[in-house]
Amino acid sequence: MKKTYSSSAYSNHDVLVIGGGAAGLSLALKIAEFTKVTILSKSSLRQGSTYYAQGGIAAVLDMQDSEISHVEDTLLAGAGLCHRDIVEYAVSRGPECIEWLMHQGVQFSLLDKGHKHESASNNASTFSDFHLTQEGGHSHRRVIHAADATGKAIFKSLSEKVLANTNIRVLTNTVAIDLIISGKPGDKDKRCTGAYILDENTGAISTYNARFVVLATGGASKAYLYTSNPDGASGDGIAMAWRAGCRVANLEFNQFHPTCLYHPHAKSFLITEAIRGEGGILRLPDGHRFMPAYDKRAELAPRDIVARAIDSEMKRLGCNCVFLDITHKSPEFIQEHFPGILKKCLKYGIDIRTEQIPVVPAAHYSCGGIMVDKDGKTDVTNLYAIGETSFTGLHGANRMASNSLLECFVFAFSAAEHIQQKLDTTKFNAKPPIWDESRVTDSDEDVVISHNWEEIRRLMWDYVGIVRTDKRLRRAANRIELLKHEIQEYYGNYKISTNLLELRNLALVAELIIRSAIHRKESRGLHFTLDYPNQLENSTDTILDPENS
Repeated sequence: MKKTYSSSAYSNHDVLVIGGGAAGLSLALKIAEFTKVTILSKSSLRQGSTYYAQGGIAAVLDMQDSEISHVEDTLLAGAGLCHRDIVEYAVSRGPECIEWLMHQGVQFSLLDKGHKHESASNNASTFSDFHLTQEGGHSHRRVIHAADATGKAIFKSLSEKVLANTNIRVLTNTVAIDLIISGKPGDKDKRCTGAYILDENTGAISTYNARFVVLATGGASKAYLYTSNPDGASGDGIAMAWRAGCRVANLEFNQFHPTCLYHPHAKSFLITEAIRGEGGILRLPDGHRFMPAYDKRAELAPRDIVARAIDSEMKRLGCNCVFLDITHKSPEFIQEHFPGILKKCLKYGIDIRTEQIPVVPAAHYSCGGIMVDKDGKTDVTNLYAIGETSFTGLHGANRMASNSLLECFVFAFSAAEHIQQKLDTTKFNAKPPIWDESRVTDSDEDVVISHNWEEIRRLMWDYVGIVRTDKRLRRAANRIELLKHEIQEYYGNYKISTNLLELRNLALVAELIIRSAIHRKESRGLHFTLDYPNQLENSTDTILDPENS
């Protein structure tokens, strides 16, 4: 049954930011210098992916490094699909982003005394005192970090600044249902004028009218059974943007982090790539080192190569995991550089100073997303997308380690700058239609939600995982169509909840991932299919358009 929209509450917002991770918080702080901002978070702010990010931020901060080198490394990792102009733009703004973060109070790890390097910055701020690490795909040490908890350090500083800013209002436990769009399907000048919002605490649905809406909702890795992401990574922004008429691109490129802790109670705790950057060795259960047989860069090969190698060895041997060995480093080194991982593993009875870490691949990052330009603009006027939910062209077919946080800040800054330019000329639209749930009832069959949720994640893992085939993809496409129909029928008849909204979004994004994977008739980057093991000579982005679906 079709919903008619109405609402129990109505409010105006200059800039509405949906999502409270690194991208959303950064944009809010930038925009709050000029106007008022409202940030919506599905749960507490700290439940986004930023808080759990361990690695760091890739930027050219050492005179021994260069922007050209960072650009070329990124293009190589992206397997021919990066947009060079975007890569050059992002790399060029890296040092500026790091300086801004330092100004916000982020405490990055320092070098040991006597080991300074020459700073690449020409500004007053210097990076010569900071420890830079090297991760997979990088040819230089260029990843600045805060031990092994960079995301936590960034989140702490930015959230404190946001909560203290009188121009920023933070609303937690609020879930966006859908965007409000003026204009009809097919209109060339569609405009986003706000969103319908569910208050998890009360169950009330409100209409938020906004001059600008920014999607900063993160990725969609919860579409997979095993993931390093927190529970909220259900592709909400991608699904809402698609329903609003935005194109999406390259959703077939799902990055599986090679090394997540294998333990029944660890919930796929991420083991940072920096361990391999600092000399960690991947071994089979018998102790044999296997990565040199797959790539000359061994453990420092890009993540897609490492993940496939681990997957291949696990399938070949029938083992549940492989092992990451850092025991050849001193206990003092491990304590200094990886205190969070040491503490977490000790909780599960694994002392990484003396024992190898059991690891498995897990869905980690979405390289595709909502199509945007360098200012974060989508196909819909006044709707922006930044961070993992967006597709900028930076990552191509495979994200290079620590370019993701760089992308968050660079495009948060550029989107904020573009919104600032339009503030004086963009007015509120007329009051949008209100949300009506007078014809829905409370559900007594929530088992439908949990069952469908698990089924989607299982079929995505089995059929649309690290290694794919046409047969597996067709099976996935057939089943997701049936699941989408069941979910939509449920959605149309019962009162909505966060679980139902996430399930609805997850099903749609899973379908888009499957369609994108079917479309690509080659193996490239993160998309590997046994039916088309080679790369095409000429390859382009996979673009899906809701107007043609």
